[in-house]
Amino acid sequence: MPELPEVEVVRRGLDRWVAHRTVADVEVLHPRAIRRHLAGPEDFAQRLGGHRMGDPGRRGKYLWLPVEDTGAAVLAHLGMSGQLLVQPHEAPDEKHLRIRVRFTDALDTELRFVDQRTFGGLSLHDTTPDGLPDVIEHIARDPLDPLFDDEAFHQALRRKRTTIKRALLDQSLISGVGNIYADEALWRARIHYERPTVGFTRPRTFELLGHVRDVMNAALAVGGTSFDSLYVNVNGESGYFDRSLDAYGREGLPCRRCATPMRRRAWMNRSSYFCPRCQRAPRTSS
Repeated sequence: MPELPEVEVVRRGLDRWVAHRTVADVEVLHPRAIRRHLAGPEDFAQRLGGHRMGDPGRRGKYLWLPVEDTGAAVLAHLGMSGQLLVQPHEAPDEKHLRIRVRFTDALDTELRFVDQRTFGGLSLHDTTPDGLPDVIEHIARDPLDPLFDDEAFHQALRRKRTTIKRALLDQSLISGVGNIYADEALWRARIHYERPTVGFTRPRTFELLGHVRDVMNAALAVGGTSFDSLYVNVNGESGYFDRSLDAYGREGLPCRRCATPMRRRAWMNRSSYFCPRCQRAPRTSS
């Protein structure tokens, strides 16, 4: 599933190619892609038609397009394989095209939502005074947000009494961090994924946050991480950060610091990748 860098790459593409364009019509080609909009496809299309899209927003992994003068926003849930593509009108329809949005201007491009597995979708929601879709108001700020509070995160981390990777993936504490970038940041910080948060000192927390930001900014610089064609930006291009990964997916390969073979362990229906020498397990860890 796309994490913060991948979603931010898509947001920037929407900002360039979709923001401030007025919707002419919406075509919903698969009802499952609109299932989170409980009023149904016809209501979704009707409420967008004739309205202008505002500047796209993002919090963590969540992406939305404000619908100007309505107090609503289109929330995009990309799921495992969702793609928001800006395509020329004459481009052939993708095999898994689910929603098409046409605009009133003279530009020859339209917005398409493509989703092979149909886990994602688009939906309309009311917005809060801060401009957030109300259904994600509970989501914490992400570490690239200028208003993210490092001290508040440290205090919440200590109170949570969990393990560090669970905390990094807890969207109520910090948003946008998923499995890939958690493993990368923990490797850079030399921290085992099962280390208890209660023992984290303030300098240790701030150091880890620095690594989280560094790895995300590095991924952003090359368009995010693409392991297959399911994640692409709005122009259909893949990201290249998979070539720079230090931990994720490197089971059996030498650690880039100490040359010890990297390990993979099953973890919460996912995998955790780590160096057994650089990231020593806590004594309480099995």
